[in-house]
Amino acid sequence: MRNPLQDYVLALADDALIAAQRMGEWIARAPQIEEDVALGNIGLDLLGQARSLLTYAGTLADPVRTEDDLAYWRDEREFRNVHLVERSWASAFGEHDFAVAMARLLVLSTYQHELYGALLASTDETVAAVAAKAVKEVAYHHEHAALWVVRLGDGTPVSHERMQAALGSEWRHVDELFDGSYVDAALLADRVAVDPATLRPAFDRRAGEVLAQATLTVPDVRPAVGGGRRGVHTEQMGYLLAEMQHLTRSHPGATW
Repeated sequence: MRNPLQDYVLALADDALIAAQRMGEWIARAPQIEEDVALGNIGLDLLGQARSLLTYAGTLADPVRTEDDLAYWRDEREFRNVHLVERSWASAFGEHDFAVAMARLLVLSTYQHELYGALLASTDETVAAVAAKAVKEVAYHHEHAALWVVRLGDGTPVSHERMQAALGSEWRHVDELFDGSYVDAALLADRVAVDPATLRPAFDRRAGEVLAQATLTVPDVRPAVGGGRRGVHTEQMGYLLAEMQHLTRSHPGATW
């Protein structure tokens, strides 16, 4: 029998976990050493959020599961993250396009800041406590992404072109963030969860302010087909999980 609260917490956890896994790919690939450190720390913030949420989701399972069980022993169709966070960093400009990374971080952090800000008022004490810590972290993530988006967007003609193109590729996946069909109505009525659709106006305003400062335009693109909340993922998700789960699955029960 499905547990609506567990499903909701898993969706938040999986967004953070998969985003953290992708962010770690930038270590030693960023354009400067300081950025290696910054993106590594952002990845660790996201991983910390994921651990707290996965631990809580595990206590809601029957039988109880650990954070490691949920991270390493679920198959692809059991993950509930949006497509935005699972895709590679590739673009027409290369396999690891830094503009794509900053566009995605801007989208994700702006959304998460509004989300966790709203969840501060959750009637679920654990959800509210996680939100209280996470909202401070994602505020920094937003600031970091915004600085780079402005720097690249209002830089040279080439950097402007690449930043605008990166925004277009990521903006196709924005709508899925605000699709609240996965949130149980009882959780909304009890004020445990928030309807993500209610966060869209604030997201559009904050993201729009950054893009205006960067001399960029909000992309007019056709939304991509989602499905991550239902366990329907892109082809790249399988490769990501194979890498993330390889050690644990190769050596079951091993400890450090």
